[in-house]
Amino acid sequence: MSRKPVIGITATTSEDTFDHGTFRRYALSNTYVNAVRAAGGIPVVLPPGEDDLQAVLDTVDGLIFSGGSDLDPVLYGDMDVHETTYGIDPERDTFELALLNLAFAQDKPFLGICRGIQTMNVALGGTLIQDVPSAVGTAVEHRQQTLGKTITETGHTATIADASILAGIMGGTDVEVNSYHHQAVGVPATGVEVIATSADGVIEAIVAPARHFALGVQWHPEMLAASRAEHLALFRALVAACQPAAVAAD
Repeated sequence: MSRKPVIGITATTSEDTFDHGTFRRYALSNTYVNAVRAAGGIPVVLPPGEDDLQAVLDTVDGLIFSGGSDLDPVLYGDMDVHETTYGIDPERDTFELALLNLAFAQDKPFLGICRGIQTMNVALGGTLIQDVPSAVGTAVEHRQQTLGKTITETGHTATIADASILAGIMGGTDVEVNSYHHQAVGVPATGVEVIATSADGVIEAIVAPARHFALGVQWHPEMLAASRAEHLALFRALVAACQPAAVAAD
């Protein structure tokens, strides 16, 4: 590949009101963009609603499914919506689940981050925990902002399976991560392996080992990538997986 790999990043949605009107907007933190650029890729923001998903995949070399609000519980068979579940967006859910399934079928490399790991698990047939504090407890604080910690700080340790792809990427089996979520992977999808957990048993990373690069993490490595090499390494690994030589060697 003579050019830099193009990495498509899904966008979050919002309804914002200004003096001149209310607008539905598609947004993305610049930390995702900066991390992809630092890893040697070209970031492209992917708003939901595109019908021609094959054209989307043909345009990019890899994907990042970004963080954001909660998926609709009905998508993973839960008819009861927990009071803390928020921001359900059918357009985004439909787009991302379909895009991930197509990327999975065609073995297009992707990385799921926070909501993205949840999207990965639901798309492939797994479930989610709708509210970690009420289902698991608060022995580990998964919303570190309640502790006054900023985006450049870490909140807890994730223990990574030895000899897993993630341990190889991050250079060890104990990694300090940040944490900004109240939902998490519940029952892992068929064909998905759990490769990292926190001390309370919450799933922190999954992988689909039958695919070239299909990885999801519950934390936000893009927020730490500028200051911590082990988190930037996740984006370097994704970009490297988009190179033809890497795919051919798989």
